[in-house]
Amino acid sequence: MSKDKYLVLENYIGGKFVPCSKLIDSFNPSTGEVYCKVPDSGSEEVDAAVRAATEAFPDWSAKSPAERSKVLNKLADLIEAKLDEFVQAESKDQGKTITFARNVDIPRSAYNFRFFASSVLHHTNDCSQMDHMGCLNYTVRCPVGVAGLISPWNLPLYLLTWKIAPAVAAGNTVVAKPSEMTSVTAWMMCQLLEEAGFPPGVINIVFGTGPRAGDALVSHPDVPLISFTGSTATARLITERSAPYCKKLSLELGGKNPAIIFADADMEQCISTTVRSSFSNQGEICLCTSRIFVERSVYPEFLARFVEAARRWKTGAPSDLSNDNGALISKEHLQKVKGYVSLALEEGAQVHCGEGVDKLILPQQNAGGYFMLPTIISGVKDSSALMQEEIFGPVTCVTPFDEEEEVISRANGVRYGLSATVWSRDVGRVHRVARKLQAGLVWTNCWLVRDLNLPFGGMKNSGIGREGGKDSYHFFTEVKSITIKH
Repeated sequence: MSKDKYLVLENYIGGKFVPCSKLIDSFNPSTGEVYCKVPDSGSEEVDAAVRAATEAFPDWSAKSPAERSKVLNKLADLIEAKLDEFVQAESKDQGKTITFARNVDIPRSAYNFRFFASSVLHHTNDCSQMDHMGCLNYTVRCPVGVAGLISPWNLPLYLLTWKIAPAVAAGNTVVAKPSEMTSVTAWMMCQLLEEAGFPPGVINIVFGTGPRAGDALVSHPDVPLISFTGSTATARLITERSAPYCKKLSLELGGKNPAIIFADADMEQCISTTVRSSFSNQGEICLCTSRIFVERSVYPEFLARFVEAARRWKTGAPSDLSNDNGALISKEHLQKVKGYVSLALEEGAQVHCGEGVDKLILPQQNAGGYFMLPTIISGVKDSSALMQEEIFGPVTCVTPFDEEEEVISRANGVRYGLSATVWSRDVGRVHRVARKLQAGLVWTNCWLVRDLNLPFGGMKNSGIGREGGKDSYHFFTEVKSITIKH
């Protein structure tokens, strides 16, 4: 492919597209070929974006919530009007299937703007009276300023809009950095911002890597808050770099999410849902199930049926509507995920299906892509890296348990605490176990059912802070207590 046939992205700063002198290759994961050039921005580009956001802040923050809400709803309309274009682009850029992008990523991206456009209209403040002192106390919430937003590559537009929408709804302006591996849909969204009614500088998108663009953003003295979704290792660096400025931080990090399956579970529903929770989006979702604990009396039946169901989960060209999984994000990530399977074999574990067991058949045009079959492993010790580290791919481990307290302890025996699922018909048990699990979200007899009003986030190394209707509003505003003596 000649250079003039590459899609070349530009930063969006102060309401204008600005070319960058340095570019990064971006690959189509389903073919392994470079198809896009992404800006390799640094401190100069981030400085320009922060200046634009700072200049836009007074007027944008002075608008009423209803005025800002109208603009967010218009942007949602425009994204939905171009849904097919966004779907095709997200699939090509990230490797996910067309079906997943159409059913999940792009509809949720538009809905993020609609949700926060609505929720910002319904927040209330606190008030208290001190009649004996002749005083009335009340609170107000004010936007913070320029919000620095960094989003990951697994759900590119979905998670970028999950940050942009509450930030601008609350009256902030933003400088956002998507992943350099999945930047196209963010760039496409920028083409709609002026028509939606966003004034120049309210939303600025700077493309580039974490060590250059990301570092410049989190350490910028005029960016008072950072919202980041990504790895725990990167979050440590962000914490260190932002510490001298006492920035507000929201960190949504990794997970090593357990499923606990008791003998009285609805096995049919449990297996179909656990296949989905383990392998959806190639297992590249922070909420995916990667440790499955099964009560010993039903363990053989579950394992056999689970393997059978996983083999029906089709992997192949993202454009094929019959496929459930597409390609992993990169060659390096594919090698990393496969490395965990090799480690399992070295440790004496058994691989029941997928990598090294079943043959992956791909169309010729996808032969260079980063594909991997759903892989199920048993016989892994709780202390193994496979049970302790986030793999972030289509790999899950299955192990038996005997007692309720035992499985709770084992499920909690990792440094992460993002989500968990519990399967049982015993109502008392699911309440009891859910309370004891160290996880920010617990689903019982389901997975990924979300009310966006409720808090989202993890415990331990899975993050700091929560996102959602009220929680995002609180993060993107500062509360002020006012006392009036009368």
